[in-house]
Amino acid sequence: MEVQLAQLRAWDDFFPGSDRFARPDFKDISKWNNRVVSNLLYYQTNYLIVAATVISIVGFLSPLNMLIGGAVVVLVFMGFVWVSHNKDILRRLKKQYPTSFVVVIMLSSYFLISYLGDVMVFMFGITLPLLLMFVHASLRLRNIKNKLENKMEGIGLKKTPMGIILDALEQQEDSINKLADYISKVKE
Repeated sequence: MEVQLAQLRAWDDFFPGSDRFARPDFKDISKWNNRVVSNLLYYQTNYLIVAATVISIVGFLSPLNMLIGGAVVVLVFMGFVWVSHNKDILRRLKKQYPTSFVVVIMLSSYFLISYLGDVMVFMFGITLPLLLMFVHASLRLRNIKNKLENKMEGIGLKKTPMGIILDALEQQEDSINKLADYISKVKE
């Protein structure tokens, strides 16, 4: 299936009034995880623009360190995904605690970059966009269009870059399984 870039959402939808933002329920981790995954899929192009802006500014100020930092993060992410697919215990941990998995990737990248050079470039150029995305995705309430787009992504009607990353982190399988269970119940 062909990978499509998701539609750019209007900035007044991305940053509406404070009535569309709320603290997540920290007691219900699965509901919070669903909100984050849904928002990451729905606003992925907006997040890409925000990240590209921050990365461009930092990359303009320190291009070599930004390239090294980006390469380290990509290599560490690919290494962790490969290892977690080959080790069952890590796969379960990645699926149950995706945020912890990303934090471990970022900390590992941080230590490698501190060994190689400039840590501040890593902090502002790579970690800041990820932190901004996570905070927005955690606080932004979902709407009907958001949920519909996520269902289309989940059943395979669309394939987007964020969907590929979330698949690597195994964060979409539960939605697909729930939908398949629902369809099988309806058929009965």
